[in-house]
Amino acid sequence: MNDDEPFLTEEEQALHARLKLLQLEHADLDASIEALSRMPVPDQLMIARLKRKKLLLRDEITKIEDRILPDIIA
Repeated sequence: MNDDEPFLTEEEQALHARLKLLQLEHADLDASIEALSRMPVPDQLMIARLKRKKLLLRDEITKIEDRILPDIIA
């Protein structure tokens, strides 16, 4: 076992995997929104829907990050 790597429980490993997946999806949505915005006639309804989905993903990402790294009272 490598001492440089912290021991992660199965739940923590699952959270990290879920976090990476959500971050990837968030980045994909960002790219999609950017591409749609550059169209000659952008589909504003689709852009709005993607932005809402992106915000929901951001909220979920934040919740998972908070579970992984809880606040430490200083």
